[in-house]
Amino acid sequence: MSDKAYYLHMGPAKTAVDITDGSERGEYVNQDYILRQLGRPHRCVNLMYCYYPNDEGWPARAHDAHAHDNITDVWDYPYDDYFTYKGGPNGDLSDEPFKYMRDVRRHGQDVCLTLTIDPFVSDEHIVAICNDLKNFGRVLVRVNHEATGSWFSFNKRASYQQVADFFTHVCEIFHKEAPNCKLILCLDGCKDANEEKMEMEDIFAEAARATDIVSVDRYMALHWGWPVDVAEEGGNSFSRSKVSDIYNLCKKSWHRYAVCNNGLYKPMVLSELNADADVTGPYDQCDMFREFADLLKADKDNWLSAFTMYMFRDRGRLGLEIEDPNNPDVGIRQPLMDTYRELIHEEFFLPQMDIKEEVNFPAKLRWGSFEDSDGVAVSLKLESNPVFFETYFDEELIDANLMMEINGEWFYKAPGVKCIDLSSAFFTKKVEPGTTLTLKFFAPPASGENDPSQGDDWQINYYYTMPKLPYIRIKYKPIA
Repeated sequence: MSDKAYYLHMGPAKTAVDITDGSERGEYVNQDYILRQLGRPHRCVNLMYCYYPNDEGWPARAHDAHAHDNITDVWDYPYDDYFTYKGGPNGDLSDEPFKYMRDVRRHGQDVCLTLTIDPFVSDEHIVAICNDLKNFGRVLVRVNHEATGSWFSFNKRASYQQVADFFTHVCEIFHKEAPNCKLILCLDGCKDANEEKMEMEDIFAEAARATDIVSVDRYMALHWGWPVDVAEEGGNSFSRSKVSDIYNLCKKSWHRYAVCNNGLYKPMVLSELNADADVTGPYDQCDMFREFADLLKADKDNWLSAFTMYMFRDRGRLGLEIEDPNNPDVGIRQPLMDTYRELIHEEFFLPQMDIKEEVNFPAKLRWGSFEDSDGVAVSLKLESNPVFFETYFDEELIDANLMMEINGEWFYKAPGVKCIDLSSAFFTKKVEPGTTLTLKFFAPPASGENDPSQGDDWQINYYYTMPKLPYIRIKYKPIA
């Protein structure tokens, strides 16, 4: 085993992977569970909330506040039936979504906050939301997504021009009040290969120039009638497309956004991507997702910054798990889980790692994001495939909050934890005698929030001083 450690820089993947955790279709799942199922963190975790603070029944969830109304469709509530954002003026930062944002960030991921907002709220509310998010690092904020649709409440109470103008104004406020946040404009984009422009391109052109990131949501198959009806042959509440058609329309949207932005290509993400197994069944769903990924990897333009798997656990069939109807805390693993896990461990979707100079402890680690951080790596030459591989943290390291990676598998150490067993990294991915691996350490904020006392860059970077390496126990045969 080497006694030398080196600084390590983690940079962006060719295309990053994000995931949605909770929506109108499923509950939030804790990050420890997701990490163990998928074996690696995501760049971002997308949390979906709504903010209609002046509406009757707020801040109760729409299906609770209007349980006795004559509602026949999930989009017929007075405001969107997402989780309700408990921040804003006089808000509660111990409530949703902030307790989940802290969980996400402790586990080495950024937050993408999808927020549908009443477009007639005052600037006071937007400034308050900016203040809510200042401590949470490099937050992505997706305001009033699928803005050219007709189903969200903000579209039912405002014209498309008003929705576009509101988004542009929100960008202006965020850029001034919370520069750590980047705004995502999500339109339906190009929906027809024969049409030159995106849907409502001219209306949203100024919004495209104001935003930081551009996006579309795309489902290669979707049962939009869920949960009101069941998708059956001959029905009209679902659709299925060719994967190549969806891919080409997404890429065309990237080009059209650049036209709106005077030829400048901004980062492009697919904020929701999947094929609905209500339509395709569980096996074609896997094949379609894999086909989309293969098209992406073969494309030399490298046009997509990230895509978001929608979602981890779903009450329908848009998840890697289906929520058990008997117990929402239990997920029923779907075949897509294995396909997705295999895919996101491919080099194309992994962050780049660059070894730097040798470390003389104590070492200063910097956490920016899953595509811009500085950690520590130690080189380990293994005699054979380990039977035991453990890390022990004494009193100098007990309070550390760490993400660790070995043999392609990531592990989380929470403050107060004395030992992390990394042996499972070698259960199915066995190594040959003499293999050399690096054990990597990164230190995202233990509280989930950045520290204003750490310097001028505190809103985007968090620092931790690592006094030494933990004790690493490796055994190659049973004890008895």
